Amino acid sequence: MQQKIQIGISACLIGQEVRYNGGHCQSSLCLKTLSEHFHYSAFCPEVAAGFSVPRPSMRLTGNPDKPRLSYRDDHNADVSAQLITASREAMPKMQAIHGYILMKNSPSCGLERIKVYQDNGHPHSKTREGLFTEQLRKTYPNLPIEEEGRLHDKYLFENFVLRVFCYHQWRSQVMKKVSVGEMMKFHSRHKFIMQAHDYNKTVALGRFLAGLEREALIDGAEEYERRFMDILAKPASRAGYCNTMMHILGFLKQHVDSKSRQNLVSVIKSYRRGELPLIAPMTLLKHYTPRFGGDYINDQSYFDPYPEALGLRNGL
Repeated sequence: MQQKIQIGISACLIGQEVRYNGGHCQSSLCLKTLSEHFHYSAFCPEVAAGFSVPRPSMRLTGNPDKPRLSYRDDHNADVSAQLITASREAMPKMQAIHGYILMKNSPSCGLERIKVYQDNGHPHSKTREGLFTEQLRKTYPNLPIEEEGRLHDKYLFENFVLRVFCYHQWRSQVMKKVSVGEMMKFHSRHKFIMQAHDYNKTVALGRFLAGLEREALIDGAEEYERRFMDILAKPASRAGYCNTMMHILGFLKQHVDSKSRQNLVSVIKSYRRGELPLIAPMTLLKHYTPRFGGDYINDQSYFDPYPEALGLRNGL
């Protein structure tokens, strides 16, 4: 069995009663669907900062660019330093995680759209991330991060899982012992995944890797990681997937008969029009690639970037 990937998670999402009201926001998606593949490192920055459970509810106030954390019924209070200090102290313990699932709408853990209130009680038009999330992003800028609520969107869900598995492979296979050879192998295996997301950035990243000098290997690996995760930052489009599948089909044309190729093209076009899910053309391609694809094609993580049991491509 594949070893579970360690990811961070807001403690309330796995049922720990750490919310301001003494409750939790247990997520069946995290505890049932994803727990088969992820091992969770739970953390609540507000509890780590020493705030009681239960406690008065909190919110961000003041300047949206540098807000203060205060109590809802006492906007003059400022407990920002307490939470930020606890968050910073926790960062070194998170070096081994390869993803993070956050609680939405939290002034500490929210990923985005967190309101910042003015002294008159009305929110600013500008929103932001939570204070803990800010520290997490500063420390681990390439870490796959998502809110639990957004994971109920099938495209965001698939993209988050993809990023976690790719990031895990990069960190565990390449960054533990960086070499040009390992970077080249990683790039080759993940090329079609990247092309489906952004062809031009993939080409540019390949050129960057080809020109990398050994003396600048560590800095180059860090830059590669940044650009690689940037390519995967948003879900791939249908057009991106179709272009990549047609590219793969080009490797098979000398071995697959004309009628079968036409059938494959027809299924790919049906997927592009939204008439079929991604699993349909991918299943057909996977029927031919083991026999006719050759080592380069069959080594591509594009075909199985995450466990098939998740069924993520069934709904795309």
